[in-house]
Amino acid sequence: MLIRINGAHVLDPGNIDGKKDIIINDHLIEAILDPDENMTKTDIKIVDARKMIVVPGLIDIHVHLREPGYEHKETIETGLAAAARGGFTAVCSMPNTNPVNDNSQVTMFIIRRANELGLSKVYPAGAITQKSMGSTLARIKDMKQAGIVAVTDDGKPVEDSNMMQQALEYCKGLKLPVFVHAEQLSVANGGSMNEGPFAKSLGLKGIPNAAESIMVVRDIALSELIDAPVHFCHVSTKESVQAIRQAKKRGAKVTCETAPHYFTLTDEDVKEYNTNYKMNPPLRSKEDRQAIIQGLIDGTIDMIASDHAPHSIIEKDVEFDRAPFGIIGLETSLSLSLKLVHDGFLTMEELVNKMAKQPAKLIGVNNDIKPGCMADLTIIDPDVFYKINPEKFKSKSKNTPFSGTEVKGKAFLTMVNGKVIYQNDE
Repeated sequence: MLIRINGAHVLDPGNIDGKKDIIINDHLIEAILDPDENMTKTDIKIVDARKMIVVPGLIDIHVHLREPGYEHKETIETGLAAAARGGFTAVCSMPNTNPVNDNSQVTMFIIRRANELGLSKVYPAGAITQKSMGSTLARIKDMKQAGIVAVTDDGKPVEDSNMMQQALEYCKGLKLPVFVHAEQLSVANGGSMNEGPFAKSLGLKGIPNAAESIMVVRDIALSELIDAPVHFCHVSTKESVQAIRQAKKRGAKVTCETAPHYFTLTDEDVKEYNTNYKMNPPLRSKEDRQAIIQGLIDGTIDMIASDHAPHSIIEKDVEFDRAPFGIIGLETSLSLSLKLVHDGFLTMEELVNKMAKQPAKLIGVNNDIKPGCMADLTIIDPDVFYKINPEKFKSKSKNTPFSGTEVKGKAFLTMVNGKVIYQNDE
């Protein structure tokens, strides 16, 4: 059976922007027609997408699926179901599993399991170093042959500058992007929230902005030394944004992402020691939040990623300074990011670039809306209001600071390989 998506505003930046109907045949886009244009073929399923926006499948470039090893937090199945509900046709999974994804066997397991499920796609990132310990390069070439699209020790910084230089040189030859978790651990020094007056009022040890920006400056320098690309994960500070902006002006091969909580919340929101507000990097100041928004506006920040980091209730229900860092985000990221459009900071085209096109470009994936291309599509209802309710989440974990937040806009339908894997459940 063919599928016809009717009456939508189709938005694929640089390709198409207007009212069109899309014909899906098997797993491919067969045709893009003017609205109400007749077809001779019969047996067509109609998807009414009037007042909706159809965009290239959203890709979350930074997700922790936890499996193998931490299935009490999340599994590949629950994580990908959450991705589908959030409008993501694909995710890039971080390697800090148990065992760490530092070899081809773990890579192949993740890909095989995702393929069996037939939900959103997984593009794994492999570890930079063995066991992400920072001392010896992992078997990166083997992992690339098995299917990784990037390398990172995310969750742990590569503190040895010589080791990072080796990684950038090696991955340059393999044409693999290096994702950087920018954190100087000796400066972070065991802190649990942003350094400032709110940390002091709560009696919590703070993490200064410099813990992030020092490593950003270092890795920009290494990138320019080697002429190798580098991608900075979860940028959160004004100093990092400024350093990346200046590097881009010099022509450095630098890209970066931020997460919705960094342009939505600040350290002032950390109240009553609620561990669902604890993440790494931590929520920063109002000034930092404004710098993140400005970085999104002027293009310094290329992408928006959730940094989906599930933890069980038992793990989070402890003292603030003992709780693990991280919040979930796959099912809230799109709605929170749409606020940037509703508030006039970004156009819808710019948002689609940051959540679909730029992530696809970074990891070498084609998600164009063109005849002959794979039918990986996200249909967005931009105007629906709803309250975020973690009880409806597909994710195994519920650690979100956005419970009860009223938002506008969400994924209405998610299609992967021409198959509807999620349709509006509200």
